[in-house]
Amino acid sequence: MQNYKYVLDEKDLPTHWYNVVADMGPPPPPIHPATGQPVGPEALAPLFPQALIAQEVSAERWVPIPDEVREVYRLWRPTPLYRAWRLERALGTPARIYYKYEGVSPAGSHKPNTAVAQAYYNKAEGVRRLTTETGAGQWGSALAMACAFFGLELKVYMVKVSYHQKPYRRVLMETWGARVVPSPSPDTQAGRRVLEQDPESPGSLGIAISEAVEDAASRDDTKYSLGSVLNHVLLHQTVMGLEALRQMEMAGDYPDVVIGCVGGGSNYGGLCLPFVGERLRAGRKTRFVAVEPEACPSLTRGQYTYDFGDTAETTPLLKMHTLGHSFIPPSIHAGGLRYHGMAPIISKLVADGVMEARAYHQTKVFEAAVQFARAEGIVPAPESAHAVRAAIDEALAAREAGEARVILFNLSGHGLLDLAAYDQFLSGKLEDYAYPEEKVREALAGLPRVGS
Repeated sequence: MQNYKYVLDEKDLPTHWYNVVADMGPPPPPIHPATGQPVGPEALAPLFPQALIAQEVSAERWVPIPDEVREVYRLWRPTPLYRAWRLERALGTPARIYYKYEGVSPAGSHKPNTAVAQAYYNKAEGVRRLTTETGAGQWGSALAMACAFFGLELKVYMVKVSYHQKPYRRVLMETWGARVVPSPSPDTQAGRRVLEQDPESPGSLGIAISEAVEDAASRDDTKYSLGSVLNHVLLHQTVMGLEALRQMEMAGDYPDVVIGCVGGGSNYGGLCLPFVGERLRAGRKTRFVAVEPEACPSLTRGQYTYDFGDTAETTPLLKMHTLGHSFIPPSIHAGGLRYHGMAPIISKLVADGVMEARAYHQTKVFEAAVQFARAEGIVPAPESAHAVRAAIDEALAAREAGEARVILFNLSGHGLLDLAAYDQFLSGKLEDYAYPEEKVREALAGLPRVGS
């Protein structure tokens, strides 16, 4: 009898994270906006503990996972891999569709994979308090849980539109002990400047990052924690892809295409990078598809250049695909994908032709999410639904070609706290939004004139 669920034993929990930099080479280094010169680890010391800075610049292929982190991981890891046979049947496709399901974590997404690690390293170095930003609330809730486990205080700057769209994520964070404020807020200079210019600003991840960074830099007992984009974040997330490699072996299959949604790049990087390593080292022919919203199209319509990671221009410049740090995305429901930039590792892989990118309107995304839910039973988060859309399109293309391709995607979170968005879609009130080209040009005009 065909098996449709592949579950690893607790003893199979990875003991090391995989660092793709060892195989792809490092992305271009962060640079100082005034000098144009690469910044050293000391520039990151006010914000991050030394252990995370070392991981950020590491070129070691395998990085040990501390026992204390693995102990927490065991609450939900290893996560299951499913064969979506009911969806395959509904689509009438010869493709074999698999998905790695991260919605089984206590916080309901993949985000605890790095939240737990970051909380652990901060605690180990004597940090008492963390600050962070969050879009849809998946990252904020994961870090709130991790801080509760390690006895840290946490303040979360939640993008204002999501703060109001997703009130139960705020409640979740507060249940775990975090203090949550809508961003832009009056609590920081960065927030006050935005509110002076636009009292009704919906906020953005770039603004929320500015607030969280400013807060952390103003206190000796506080560090900043980032849920995506940076190398060490993608590193921690590779537990997903390492498990998936083992599970695909259990299934007797290997993916022809690996798919994931991208905002900053952490969930997709976590799944795909171990497979990217197999392609780079062993010549596998796997395709990699990063999926983003048409309303925030950094990979498909942005520039690959140096830019600030935040709106207030407080961070070093990162070379990444960007829409410009002044970009304010529209209020789509996939709040976790509303970021102006992209992880330098993901950006380099796209620039080098190892990875491809595509963008979808949100109505097409929710159409796929509902189709998936009715076939497989799981209601995807709006962010994860972008990966579902691409997986369905790949399966339909396989049907047209009469090709039994193997599709793997990351179902990085459940949508049980996103039902207001589903209500809008089901009632016909959800609208598409493609960011106007002139607005993209306007935001890109403000790029720093440093680097290339």
